Amino acid sequence: MSGVMDWAMTLPCGLPVALDPTVAGPMYQQIVSRLRAAIAAGTLAPGARLPATRVLATQLGVARGTAETAYAVLAGEGLIVTRGAAGTVVSLALRGRNARPVRQVAATRGNPLPPPEPPRPFRLGLPALDAFPRTLWARLAAREARAVRQTDLAYPDPSGHPALREAIAVYLGLSRGIVCDAAQVLITGGYQGALAVVTRALLRESDSVWVEDPCYHMTREGLRDRRTQLVPVPVDAEGLQVARGEALEPAARLAVVTPTHQSPLGVSLSLPRRLALLAWAATQDAWILEDDYDGEFHYAGHPLPALKSLDRSDRVIYAGSFSKVLFPGLRLGYVVAPARLLKRLAASAQQLQSGQSDLAQRVVAAFMRDGHFARHLRRMRALYGARRAALATALQATFGEAVSVTLQRGGMHLLARFASDIADTELAERAACGGLAPTALSQVCLRRRDQQGLLLGFTNVAEEHAAPLSERLAKALNP
Repeated sequence: MSGVMDWAMTLPCGLPVALDPTVAGPMYQQIVSRLRAAIAAGTLAPGARLPATRVLATQLGVARGTAETAYAVLAGEGLIVTRGAAGTVVSLALRGRNARPVRQVAATRGNPLPPPEPPRPFRLGLPALDAFPRTLWARLAAREARAVRQTDLAYPDPSGHPALREAIAVYLGLSRGIVCDAAQVLITGGYQGALAVVTRALLRESDSVWVEDPCYHMTREGLRDRRTQLVPVPVDAEGLQVARGEALEPAARLAVVTPTHQSPLGVSLSLPRRLALLAWAATQDAWILEDDYDGEFHYAGHPLPALKSLDRSDRVIYAGSFSKVLFPGLRLGYVVAPARLLKRLAASAQQLQSGQSDLAQRVVAAFMRDGHFARHLRRMRALYGARRAALATALQATFGEAVSVTLQRGGMHLLARFASDIADTELAERAACGGLAPTALSQVCLRRRDQQGLLLGFTNVAEEHAAPLSERLAKALNP
């Protein structure tokens, strides 16, 4: 149990159900997996009665909506049947033809797969999983699941659910200054899906693309998959060096940038360089993909507007994701397409993906529409600000003058540079041996191998854990 007390109960049939609150993802999924496995193994036989959702929720210490969602999923799979006052039972249809093969498969499966491990401290790109409102989410998911109609079971719209597209358009207009119609919003499979949709629509093999150096590794790999010519453009304190990009390759077809908080250095693209980048795109008939991956998390000063909000030539394709603001298990992202590209990007989305989960999109739309999204972001900004300060203070207290911690105005990680002759890749390997997960800065550079440091995610480091984890890092780096 890894030192964490599970929530557990024993069903009337004698089957124990244990939930681990540290596991990422909605709690109802754990209930579903436990009961599904018991049914497959024959431990829960056809006709076996299950407790009422109210009883199950009380004994497991979860919201009733969580239990209802779990039962709804199992009922949708045909594994259980709800009989009103007679209660919920394992489906009798599993007898005979289905029951024996299921048990045979379970018996010959061998060792079960281990449960997913909690994310290691300092891992990048993860929001605060411990602070996500899972009970509220389960209630919304149950409500949306109960409202599913027959027509909702068909293939989803590859452009996305209308309600979510409308909610995103409203949100971006209010928070990021981006004026757009819901028709311009296309739902994708996270940021990687957005990058694939854009590059398939716009790029041919050997087209040149500006990328920041250093840059997000998935951007680099996604562009390489399209066999494009990457043009690494250096980043300094003001962000992408636009003049340097023009000198290296003025006729690039696309520039992929993270202007709000550069990934991974955290600097903001200055206003003069934003205007210069927009002017370059307009002059060269090029496109800009703005990856606003964590623009909501700004802790000091006034955040600059989204690059898209300054775009008067309609050259910017805006990409966002719910992985950082909600949780990555959703695998939902989106792009805002310029009017002239809408048909091409929509066609690309249709060819690349059959659409994302309709139910997940509806739950996110309800979360946004009911005001929970805005409140959640406010809570996370305050929480991250406190966790960021606590980790920076702890690192300084632990390492003293041997470390320099860069605090940018926003983002979800810190950059720590160590006064050491040891390469950052070696330091990252030592930390990994100690059960930690920082990222070496040099590993996300294309040409700037002189860049050294460790990138430390702070969002999942509680304030009271900052000092112990800093000491643990020091022991790992100096065994």
